[in-house]
Amino acid sequence: MTSTKRTHAATPVQASLFEDALPDTAQATLDDPSVPEVDPRQITIFSLFEDDEFPLPAVDSAVATATTDDAPAPAQAMTQTAAAPARLEDQFAALPTAWRDLLEPFIASDAFAPLCQFVDAERAAGKTVYPADVFRALRLTSPDDVKVVILGQDPYHGDDRGTPQAHGLAFSVPPGVRPPPSLRNMFKEIAASLGIEAPAHGCLDAWARQGVLLLNTVLTVERANAASHAKRGWERCTDTLIHELATRHQHLVFMLWGAHAQNKRALLGNGEHGVLEAPHPSPLSAHRGFLGCGHFVQANEYLEAHGRQPIDWRLPEVGEVLA
Repeated sequence: MTSTKRTHAATPVQASLFEDALPDTAQATLDDPSVPEVDPRQITIFSLFEDDEFPLPAVDSAVATATTDDAPAPAQAMTQTAAAPARLEDQFAALPTAWRDLLEPFIASDAFAPLCQFVDAERAAGKTVYPADVFRALRLTSPDDVKVVILGQDPYHGDDRGTPQAHGLAFSVPPGVRPPPSLRNMFKEIAASLGIEAPAHGCLDAWARQGVLLLNTVLTVERANAASHAKRGWERCTDTLIHELATRHQHLVFMLWGAHAQNKRALLGNGEHGVLEAPHPSPLSAHRGFLGCGHFVQANEYLEAHGRQPIDWRLPEVGEVLA
């Protein structure tokens, strides 16, 4: 397995207050729009705008609601309204066959039913659970097409002027939702290393369609209650997914940002993969090693060295929902 770290760090350093060894609930609030978006020590140009000076990203409604001709049709179970999402077991059943096969060890385990019962009971109790479409990341990218895996923690638990931030992809937000701080730092790194101007929106569907699996390790969360669905069974589900994906495929790039993601490295086994480690892109740690890490460049270099098409990290000018 190939591992790439910044040359000045022999091992990931995540031990201080300003890294990621924070309580899960504290770390999860970093992208909550209800708290200050930028730590005073990490002032950026984005912090210079008031809400009314930072307009919502422009969205072409026709584009945002359409799917491309080659996009897989959303599964029938996904056609529920936002007020009545499909049962979790039904969402598992509606997964593409390749992902269901890969997740079979978890589905057959004693953790599957309790997870489904927990999530469905939370919704039945009247709680708002994000996202409604739990497995959108898996429907956008098939296992055989995965080139890069970017691991997040749990979905955004907030909203932006009434629109939920979470929409099934780690770090991504729907068109019309302002990019949260961690995502803005990702765009800053791309701009610095590749000269690609940051988009006005934060919808990463275009990356997913090229083979970037944007995977949270916990796939649901209660509104305004960070990490509320942690340790309920999702970790066993996504651990299975990561391990099976790494075992069945070769020459993938895994971007592991922060201690939480780096703790998943053991799941990769001894496969031939590129592993890129850095602090988390949140405002509390981005300036301690994420900014300047060069991961987006290094990922493409690794892919090209193994005969694979690189990722075009540019995003369309207008956010597009592709599935």
